Amino acid sequence: MGNEKQILSADEIRRALVRIAHEIDERNGGLRDVVLVGIRSRGVPLAERIAAAIADFEGTRIPVGQLDITLYRDDLKLRGPAPRVRKTDLPIDITGKTVVLVDDVLFTGRTVRAALDAIADLGRPARIQLAVLIDRGHRELPIRADFVGKNVPTSLSERVMVRLRETDGVDEVVILRGSAND
Repeated sequence: MGNEKQILSADEIRRALVRIAHEIDERNGGLRDVVLVGIRSRGVPLAERIAAAIADFEGTRIPVGQLDITLYRDDLKLRGPAPRVRKTDLPIDITGKTVVLVDDVLFTGRTVRAALDAIADLGRPARIQLAVLIDRGHRELPIRADFVGKNVPTSLSERVMVRLRETDGVDEVVILRGSAND
């Protein structure tokens, strides 16, 4: 498309996720009590890929969960009368664990705020960290990522689109001219 520019290729996404996996291990002094929780929808395959990278270098698979934040969003009324609620699935009790929330794009911080509220209803982790593939700035809430694949300065008129083979058939990140992400 003429109005999009690729900012990460499939190989660059892979390298960023492997780096994030190593950073999670290093920051936490190991992975004994770490649980990855992907925020639906694209955070889930990213969390699975990070877990696979960790398994490659540590030889152990850490738990990966899925979190649906639909009912925790502060813009729920703007999304229509029947929001699509999907399954939340945490493979273990998160109480006392280090939960690493995983999402594709960090923008205003509102998705992460909703995820924090959802996690609080599911248990009391020892700590919560945030891993994102793309941090595009323009925060509306005081939220920052602990692990970032790439910082991408954008204008408010641009949209960052993460495409993953699991959901879109291709791995790439592009910037689109037009309306911004949620």
